[in-house]
Amino acid sequence: MLVPIEWLRDYIDLDVTTEEFCDRMIMSGSNLETCEHFCEEMENVVVGKIEKIEKHPDADKLVICSLNVGKDEPVQIVTGAPNVFEGALVPVALHKSRIPGPLHGQPKQEGGVKITKGKLRGVESFGMLCSAGELGFEDKVVPVAHKEGIWILEGDYSIGQDFAEALGLKQAVVDFEITPNRPDCLAMVGMAREAAATFKKPFAYPDTDIKEENGEGKTKDYISVDIKNPESCKRYVARVVTDVKVEQSPWWLQKRLMYAGMRPINNIVDITNFVMLEYGQPIHAFDINQVKGGRIIVENASEGEKFVTLDNNERTMTKDMLLIKDAERGIAIAGVMGGLNSEVEEDTTTIIVESANFSGDSVRATSKKLGLRTEASSRFEKGIDPNLCEVAADRVCRLIELIGAGKVCKGSVDNYPSPEISEKIDIRVDRINHVLGIELSRKEMVDILESLEIKVGGIGNTMTVTPPTIRQDLVAEEDYIEEIARIYGYDKLPVTLPKGNCEAGISYERALRDLARNSLCGMGLNEIQTYSFVSPKGVDNVRIDEDAWERAFVKIINPLGEENSVMRTILTPNMMEVLARNYSRNIDKVKAFEIGNTFMANMLDSDALPDEQYSLCIGMYGKDEDFFSLKGVIVELLKVLGIKEAVFEAESQYGVYHPGRCARIAVSSERKNEDGEALFDELGIMGEIHPDVAETYGMDGVRVYCCELMFDAIMRHADTEKTYTPLPKYPSTSRDIALLVDEDMAVGRIEEIIKKYGKSILEDVRLFDVYRGKQVEEGKKSVAFNLIYRDKDKTLTDEEVTSVHGKVLEALKEKLNAVLREL
Repeated sequence: MLVPIEWLRDYIDLDVTTEEFCDRMIMSGSNLETCEHFCEEMENVVVGKIEKIEKHPDADKLVICSLNVGKDEPVQIVTGAPNVFEGALVPVALHKSRIPGPLHGQPKQEGGVKITKGKLRGVESFGMLCSAGELGFEDKVVPVAHKEGIWILEGDYSIGQDFAEALGLKQAVVDFEITPNRPDCLAMVGMAREAAATFKKPFAYPDTDIKEENGEGKTKDYISVDIKNPESCKRYVARVVTDVKVEQSPWWLQKRLMYAGMRPINNIVDITNFVMLEYGQPIHAFDINQVKGGRIIVENASEGEKFVTLDNNERTMTKDMLLIKDAERGIAIAGVMGGLNSEVEEDTTTIIVESANFSGDSVRATSKKLGLRTEASSRFEKGIDPNLCEVAADRVCRLIELIGAGKVCKGSVDNYPSPEISEKIDIRVDRINHVLGIELSRKEMVDILESLEIKVGGIGNTMTVTPPTIRQDLVAEEDYIEEIARIYGYDKLPVTLPKGNCEAGISYERALRDLARNSLCGMGLNEIQTYSFVSPKGVDNVRIDEDAWERAFVKIINPLGEENSVMRTILTPNMMEVLARNYSRNIDKVKAFEIGNTFMANMLDSDALPDEQYSLCIGMYGKDEDFFSLKGVIVELLKVLGIKEAVFEAESQYGVYHPGRCARIAVSSERKNEDGEALFDELGIMGEIHPDVAETYGMDGVRVYCCELMFDAIMRHADTEKTYTPLPKYPSTSRDIALLVDEDMAVGRIEEIIKKYGKSILEDVRLFDVYRGKQVEEGKKSVAFNLIYRDKDKTLTDEEVTSVHGKVLEALKEKLNAVLREL
């Protein structure tokens, strides 16, 4: 929002510098983009009058002008401008002058452009005649009348007077960034209201008092308004002006528009734009002779209806777009742009002034579909107070009256089905002071709120506040606390740390994941992260069965490509890609892990939400890595997480791993079977990657080891609570046993029997040897264990140890057919 300081002073007496104004407005919550000082670089540019024009002897497109610039002798200047004429008042940049620029066809120079005398085709020229663009105005704001050629002045000006001083060009324009919640500040009146509250100055509204309603007849005699869609059009106000004279606007009006970023066109259009910038309420004027039947009908367009807008482009309408129609056709797209068929032209004598309120959602949708964004649509999109319609229409009529552009008819046609009313709410004095950390009295708060035109009632600690309808953002107590804070001054608020009863922390599940990460990194593994979006071919590459649950993919509706079309169900394919990438770059040893989300679609109910869980994948290869080094990492990790009784059982049917070097990992649960034996919960699977899988990833001949653990299952069994155990007071004793068992007997099963029958005095059991050789018959193996016995309450006797040890051996023979090996 461009705010010329000179224009702002029409509503508030500002007695501060521009710099102080900007600083104070920033501290009261207004976001400032830039502050530009116009025509500061302009020097020695004066008002001149063309006394005589002669043709250039050697150039058809150049003329020689003799100008009166208030000096004893006329000044000769050569120009190629097509619009100069004798008697015209023009800006003259004399010898050794400076203009803001840029010159035609050249980039703008910092510090302006120096003008000196010279020769054009052999004829001396002692300066130059200037266009509006050369005096620093952008092309988009140059008045239509002066868009091509030299700036020709209208009115009486003193010859030789400084041009910037004569036209009041040296002024500051502040560009404010208006946030979407403050559409009331997309108006000069809104910014003036903010400045008045900030500087504690009285605020004067624009003059809307129409002195003479001397047009022919009454407005209602000319026009009727029918709103067919009140949801999209809350209010429609129309006034009629007769005896209209379409001509250039007075300079003060053109200047206001130019500095606010709009091009002056003619007096009627300029006044409607001026009021839009002043109040934030878009206004449109129709030539009444083009409004058929004297009717205004607000309703939706027909599907496929064609409509030509003011920019002379044909638009195709849809049935959800709102049109302003007369008795026969559309004449404007509501809230966006008027139609070419009802445009105000030079011969227009009677106009309808439209001031309406349209739904922001409707205008936004229409503007977006048509690819047509205007000053009006951008304001309607953010929301406008319907109560502005009448006052804005009256302001337009008052300005028409002031400049003598027409005669205003009596009254208006105002269709307002559901008037907008502000809702009252209660706010608390002590709550405001508590939140802001200050001690303001109730009176001080009331003064601040009333300076923003907020009505305050109630007694004591409670204030009953009623916002003006323009403040659509004030709906809760917190909004009023913010208003008091910013007008009081953010720079005056004490700097404190937030207070609360919440303690910073992380969840137990997050703590376990962090503990697992730290443990794995401590064991020399590197953490990786891969994409959750994967290719469905990944499970093919690792030899997953066609009917396996790993193929229950969650499919992406709009994937970037086939390689990112589903959500991963397991992490192993991603891990293999990382290991293969490192191997292809001659990295001879890699140990990595990833903890990440996996996703599985509900195979029973396609409409149900997918199942999302955490998984842990470990992968490694290298000279010193084997099955047991991976197992050691897993055992240590589970131990850190408080899982000490994990069982590794051989697995030969899972296609990802080598059938003879794979194991499923499980842990005893609280559940038991019918025989009273404990059931196990599976945690995951580990092993050596199948050679075919390794070859698929370009690692043929390399032994790769991986495991995938269901981390959610690990979390259910984890126990990280630490309890103190005193050092043992009594000595231990140990027994070594070597057992002959079948080749396929799992060591874990042997340990399970030993622990079960070792009772309370068995402290530990450790495998220390597995032997196959000449002294062991074929199909058998020798496994040796060290059993440690200790009683925490006394010193064990040899008889007590022998008794328990014997029961262990008997159970091993009975349950597993394991016998002591003769050494």
